Amino acid sequence: MPEIILLQPAVFRDERGVFFECFKESDFARLGIREKFPQDNCSRSAKNVLRGLHYQRSPKSQGKLIRCSRGSIFDVCVDIRKDSPTFAKWISAELTEENCRLLYVPPGFAHGFVALTDGVEVSYKCTAEYSKEHDRGILWNDPAVAISWPVQDPLLSEKDRRNPLLRDAQL
Repeated sequence: MPEIILLQPAVFRDERGVFFECFKESDFARLGIREKFPQDNCSRSAKNVLRGLHYQRSPKSQGKLIRCSRGSIFDVCVDIRKDSPTFAKWISAELTEENCRLLYVPPGFAHGFVALTDGVEVSYKCTAEYSKEHDRGILWNDPAVAISWPVQDPLLSEKDRRNPLLRDAQL
């Protein structure tokens, strides 16, 4: 899925710690990411917490630039664009505080992650502000999508437990 971009910034490590640029508009534009990011979100999660699969419907669709600043996550993107050749396909990446990777997920994809360690902190920039009216989700373990999650019995919010199957989702 060429629309999903996994970024590995230049990371500078020394006895003081780590430094890297986690967002630089001109560098992202060279990679084809030209969206503005009017909202930033942060979450903290215990091990085995699964958040997702979330998306917003048009006209408030959100792209996300995701980073794990503490711990480790298994991050997943599902193509929910009905006319796409990769509709219902998924891609994943492990984002950690050590690898400093960022994942860009454009509008038209559902997104979720599971915390692989305790005390995970995730931050992400969004290309549109949150809209409760357009907020939707897909069931994390939908057999039609068949994500190979690294956990069998994740901790879920009530909302995420009730998410519909992809075939029943309002896309």
